[in-house]
Amino acid sequence: MSQQSTGSTPESRKPNDQIISYYTLRILIGATGILLPFLVVLGKWISNGTPALEFSISDYYDNGAGGDILVGVLFVLGFFLLSYKGPERIDNRAADVGCVAALGVALFPTTYCGDCWVHYLHFVFALTLFSVFIFFSLVLFRKTDPKKKMSPEKKNRNKIYLVCGIIMIVCILAIAFSLLVLKQTISEKYSLVYWFESIALASFGFSWITKSETLFLKDH
Repeated sequence: MSQQSTGSTPESRKPNDQIISYYTLRILIGATGILLPFLVVLGKWISNGTPALEFSISDYYDNGAGGDILVGVLFVLGFFLLSYKGPERIDNRAADVGCVAALGVALFPTTYCGDCWVHYLHFVFALTLFSVFIFFSLVLFRKTDPKKKMSPEKKNRNKIYLVCGIIMIVCILAIAFSLLVLKQTISEKYSLVYWFESIALASFGFSWITKSETLFLKDH
């Protein structure tokens, strides 16, 4: 399979023999991240008759359809990441790690027990998954072929990737702060972890949709 260029030349001009194109996969991966927080709330609403927010997205495991949607979306996201083939081998390896992490989050629920290895593995996989998202935004997506002049559209896309990556880092730090510093009653009352996770997922999704170069900021 031919490798894509990392320069400013649109990848749509390169041959692509995948069943699902790079651009479609990027949109699907991004949309999956953006929609997940809303879908789990909808699933809980359908099953339990209330849209009340949980402490975190992971806490929807035990909420009927919300839990089914959470696990299903994570498996779909893992499949999309496994199928993804980027411009370089490091893109593929990072996506593979993201796939394993997504499946790990789904298979090791934080609600299984309050203080056991399954509980801690869930957080390890979740942190790994967000680290992969951040790596894509701050490093892989911002790569540019030094032999080619960067287009204005590419410069603007790089700014978006940078902002999305920073937002994800801030959200991860905010989650740690809410868990380790704030009183649990405050975090639970305002569902802080849920909101920080949702913002991080939205940033991750927006960066991947931007990378598709099909909706806006496409090179001319």
